[in-house]
Amino acid sequence: MTTPPPGLRERKKQATREALRAAALRLAVERGPDQVRVEDIAEAAGVSPRTYNNYFASREQAIVSAVTADREARIAAAVAAGPAGVRLAEAVTEAVVEQYTNTGEREHRALLLITSRTALRDAFLDTTAGIELPLTAVLAERLGNAEAHTPRVLAASVTAAVRIALEGWLRPAGSAESDGSLAAGGLLVPSGSLADRLRTVLAPLAPAFDAAERRAQP
Repeated sequence: MTTPPPGLRERKKQATREALRAAALRLAVERGPDQVRVEDIAEAAGVSPRTYNNYFASREQAIVSAVTADREARIAAAVAAGPAGVRLAEAVTEAVVEQYTNTGEREHRALLLITSRTALRDAFLDTTAGIELPLTAVLAERLGNAEAHTPRVLAASVTAAVRIALEGWLRPAGSAESDGSLAAGGLLVPSGSLADRLRTVLAPLAPAFDAAERRAQP
């Protein structure tokens, strides 16, 4: 799947989005998330609060975006670029694991902040919903002759599985993993290997992916 290069307008929008992400994270690190206002982020990025609201609905979204920036599009792109001979289930799993675990210094700082505030954790978990649409489009192209609903069902299942993995990983220290809830406050300590958790929750979807591939064969 070939995507045309972005035009000037889209590049400007992307630059503004990146400036807002960077400003939100920097101010949150310097002052603490609770001391940062939308107006502060907008001013630091050189835009108006109204422009800010065109990109993010809250300060939490902007801060979280520093670690999740365009991740859903990168997952879809990685699946689309995968070798044709690789099972689709494997391609999706490896794309998800790569994009959620290959993080740099900025993403690590953002994650430390995310684990310290309930609103940031909730915003972080909510970003998993962005996986569904771009992944649906890629699966539809890969599966070709599959039933029209199949790519969306598979993509929605991947989205749900990723959220479950993150909820289990970002659980309060000392809490029961089976509880499935996040504490109202306090620092959360990521538990175990995120890559292992992602592979574990995505594994039950493999038979559905395999069946869809078989049905899509001419």
